[in-house]
Amino acid sequence: MLAGAAGVAASLGGCISTSPTPPGQAAGGADGGGSSGLELLKAGGSSTLFPMVQRAASYWASNYPPTDREYWGPGQYDIETDQRLADYWGAKYGFEADGDVSPPFEVNVGLSHSGTGLEKLENQQIDIGNSSAPADAEFPDRSEEELSGFTNHVIAVDAQPIVVSAEVYEAGVTGLTAEQVRGIYTGEIANWSEIPSYDGPDREIQAVGRAEGSGTDTAFRANMLGDPNASMSGIDARKGQNQQVKTTVSSSNNAIAYMALAFTDDSVPAVELTFDGTTFVPGENLSDESYPLSRDLHCYTWDGTSAKEAAFLRMILSDFGQANFVVPEGYSRLTDERQQAELEKLPEPEA
Repeated sequence: MLAGAAGVAASLGGCISTSPTPPGQAAGGADGGGSSGLELLKAGGSSTLFPMVQRAASYWASNYPPTDREYWGPGQYDIETDQRLADYWGAKYGFEADGDVSPPFEVNVGLSHSGTGLEKLENQQIDIGNSSAPADAEFPDRSEEELSGFTNHVIAVDAQPIVVSAEVYEAGVTGLTAEQVRGIYTGEIANWSEIPSYDGPDREIQAVGRAEGSGTDTAFRANMLGDPNASMSGIDARKGQNQQVKTTVSSSNNAIAYMALAFTDDSVPAVELTFDGTTFVPGENLSDESYPLSRDLHCYTWDGTSAKEAAFLRMILSDFGQANFVVPEGYSRLTDERQQAELEKLPEPEA
C-alpha cells in the first residue's frame, strides 16, 4: 500500500533509503554511522517511526533547491525562501549554508525497536530515539526522576490495526470484538472455529506479537489488555519489527497480529474492531481519539534539545513535514493544536 513501508521491508538489518534520494548520497548503517565528513545527527529505534524519519532524512540529504516545487515548499506551507531545503531549516538554528548542495549536517537513521532506541539515546550513542510508546511505558519500573532525561517530541499518531492472514479474512473474519482479541492473546481462544463469523477449515490460531520492549507491543498490552506488563500466554511467535510481522502473517493461513498501520495491505488485511460498543473500521475512523489502539509516535531527545536536533524536528513538525513525511507513510498528522504545542517545545529559532 505504501512506498515507505514496502521499502523498509527490503532491509531489516540497517538503514534503507526511501525515495527520493539523489545519486551519491549515503543512506548510512544500522547504527547511523556517518560517511560524508559532515557533522552528524544520529536517530534510531522504532520500526514504526522508521519510514517517516528516514523519509525526512532522505529529503534533508537531497537538500532540494527552491526551484524544485515537487519536493520543496517555497510558495507553499507559508514558506518563502530562496534557500535549499536543509539550508532553510538549518538556518533557523544558526547553521550556515556553504554554497553547495550538501546539507548543513548529515542525518542517518538506524532501525531496531523502541526500547533499543531509548537505551541508545540514554547512553548518548544517538541523538534522537524513535519510540512508538512513551518512555514511562517502555521503562515502567523507573521513577519520574530517572525518566527526566528523556525529552519528548510527538511527531505523528498511529492507529494500530488488528490484521489477519488473507485466508482467515476470506473465511469471514472481517471483524473482531475486543473481547475476542483479548481471548486470543491470553490463550482462552485457540482455534478460528471458536470465532462465530469464521467459515473455513479447522485451524489453530497463530497469534503473532511484537518483541517485548517494542513500543508496538507495549502500546498493545496497555491499550488492549489494560496493563503494559500484562501476560499474553496465547502468543505463538514474537517478531522484532513490523516488517517481520507482516511477512509472517502474509505467508501464513491462520495468523493474527497487531502492527503499525503503515504496513497493512491486501496481503495482511486489517479487520474491524468493536470496542465498548463502537466499531472501528480501517480507512474510516481508526484515527478517532476513542480508538483504543491509537498511540502517539515519539522522537525523544536527551536532556533537552540541541540546535541540530531542533532543526531536523522542526522540519518534521512543520506543515511541510507533516504533509510530506507523515501522511505519505500512512500515519495521522497532528491536529493544529497539538502541532503548535510540539513546535513550542523546541528551542526558539534564531530566524
